Amino acid sequence: MGTNRRSFIRNTTIFTLGGMVLPQISKSNMKRGSLPKQGLKLSFEPYSLQLKHVFTLATSSRSTTPVMLVKIEYDGFTGYGEASMPPYLGESHKTATKFLSNLDLSQFTDPFRMDEILGYVDSTAPKNAAAKASIDIALHDLTGKIMNQPWHKIWGYSAEETPNTSFTIGIAQKKEVIEKVKEAAGFKILKVKLGRDNDKEMIETIRSVTDVPLCVDINQGWKDKKQALDMVFWLKDKGVVFVEQPMPKTMIDETAWLTQNAPLPIIADEALQRLTDVQSTVGVYSGINVKLMKCTGLREAHKMINLAHANNMKVMIGCMTETSCAVSAAAQLSPKTDWADLDGNLLISNDPYTGMKVIDGKITLNNLPGIGIKKI
Repeated sequence: MGTNRRSFIRNTTIFTLGGMVLPQISKSNMKRGSLPKQGLKLSFEPYSLQLKHVFTLATSSRSTTPVMLVKIEYDGFTGYGEASMPPYLGESHKTATKFLSNLDLSQFTDPFRMDEILGYVDSTAPKNAAAKASIDIALHDLTGKIMNQPWHKIWGYSAEETPNTSFTIGIAQKKEVIEKVKEAAGFKILKVKLGRDNDKEMIETIRSVTDVPLCVDINQGWKDKKQALDMVFWLKDKGVVFVEQPMPKTMIDETAWLTQNAPLPIIADEALQRLTDVQSTVGVYSGINVKLMKCTGLREAHKMINLAHANNMKVMIGCMTETSCAVSAAAQLSPKTDWADLDGNLLISNDPYTGMKVIDGKITLNNLPGIGIKKI
């Protein structure tokens, strides 16, 4: 009989209950996880992100973004999550509070039953994708911490295969554009917001100070397919590597024509939200931009990436203006993507977490368990 076995018998008293022989564990042997589990404990608080610069797209501008910071506690572990809610998503502190308040996670005593838990969360109410993502992210963080492994390792991904991330340059006047480009020194690719009447001026201004590759996001700003095609050819000559959502998502036939004739990949963003939308982009776009806040989190994003690859489509992992919580969560999937736009935490001045870093333009994952963050 081994020493450990003798020690166990010496420190326990055997008793019977209903015909079963059970060990009576002494207080000195009680460890975290040895007692009957309580249900998951959910808490959340509203928070407002302060942007370093006014963020201007083809159709809107803003200087703040409402988010909801979420915690799920279980057996001494805490998982963190986040819902980022830019206005166009249709969510807010009010809607997120209502949705999260109606959840009863205490009924679940095993956080690893993710399909069951997240299926319940998804079925509680329609829409509310960002609020649902906050639960998904916190649950992944929690279970990763229990396993003491980061999620990219749990999925079997290599941290060395992460892509460079782009840094976003919003629509602005020439002086501010130049200032933003200088702030992005060290990034290997820039993402430029276009879609207004100054697209060429934006690109020329950036090219006056840098020759790094560019990608462009039109945010549905172009309406004529032939003019769009001419613009894509012009952008290719300016060192652009792909074009994101050039036309309105409802212009399906026109976008398919553009994709067929364009010299650059055309990537869907507003044209898809969730897993059920991926198949509709096949043959219309060259690839998809997956965002946790639109697809309800990591569980579904993972499936979207696999389905896109099965259809020979390119994949980009993107974000909103977010803290390091949601950005670091998305970064766990980045080794399986062609491009990344995970700079949302770099655009804000009040990040309450630290996590994934961008080093020399490249997404750099750490070995912290879960989604790889620490609360500041």
